[in-house]
Amino acid sequence: MTTDAAETALVAETFDARPGAVVKKSRKAPRTGHRSAGERPSGTATAILLVGALYCLLPVLWVVVASTKSGSELFSTFTFAPSSHFLDNVSDLNAYRGGLFWRWMANTALYAGIGGLLSVVVSAMAGYALAKYRFRGKTAVFNMLLAGVLVPGVVLAIPQYLLLAQAGLTNTYWAVLLPSIISPYGIYLARIYAGASIPDEIVEAARTDGAGELRTFAQVAMPMMAPGLVTVFLFQFVAIWNNFMLPYIMLGDDKLFPLTVGLSGLLNQGASQPALYTLVITGALLSIVPLVALFLLLQRYWQVDLAAGAVKA
Repeated sequence: MTTDAAETALVAETFDARPGAVVKKSRKAPRTGHRSAGERPSGTATAILLVGALYCLLPVLWVVVASTKSGSELFSTFTFAPSSHFLDNVSDLNAYRGGLFWRWMANTALYAGIGGLLSVVVSAMAGYALAKYRFRGKTAVFNMLLAGVLVPGVVLAIPQYLLLAQAGLTNTYWAVLLPSIISPYGIYLARIYAGASIPDEIVEAARTDGAGELRTFAQVAMPMMAPGLVTVFLFQFVAIWNNFMLPYIMLGDDKLFPLTVGLSGLLNQGASQPALYTLVITGALLSIVPLVALFLLLQRYWQVDLAAGAVKA
């Protein structure tokens, strides 16, 4: 039997269209016992990923272990040998100046939460306008935005301080919140996501039905941009939470400090007082708990975002 005749017989046997005929399962091709090149696991890639994961997780492991030690054990015992003083360290941190650490935690949550939300709103509006509107100078604005992404935030700290000092807003909550609202990288991400996730036909249909531009943006564009905006919020939240230079320059009252500046003050108290290493380490461990919880809470939005990007690609 020739190859064409064998294939014809196999198809006829598998798809029998006669009434009442029993459909037989197709015969599977014999396995050769060899994987294709794309299915073979790469030992080199796996080793590189393991080394990278170890590099990222090793400092976190050190913080966890060090937070269980007393001040004397911190420098006299093996680095990764745990102890039993974690609750004592938390109690000392809680008692420091009447619970000032928790005031720093609340300040950080305020800066990062409100700043992240306001940044998302501004980024969404600017990104939507750049993606869906045509106006003179649009390309120049987008190029300036890309240039702003490349400028480190530390370069802008001093000019921002001088501007806010003239407005009388230094050493206030606004000194940290206002510079956090504008995020060039967040606007860039929102512009890319708006262009990919919002079809022009839907926007035109909303306008045809009589919806104004603000209503079209709020009720049509924003829900479709939600996964991308969650990504923008997470990036901005983490950036503000970990920001040190801006609040260090803007603030002088330690009751307004975020965690980064407050813990740095415990570590550098001057020659008259010793550095409170155990309090700093325990505070650093507690400071990453909200970030981990936030990422776990919003993880499903990231999964939706990645799946949507895969479909678009």
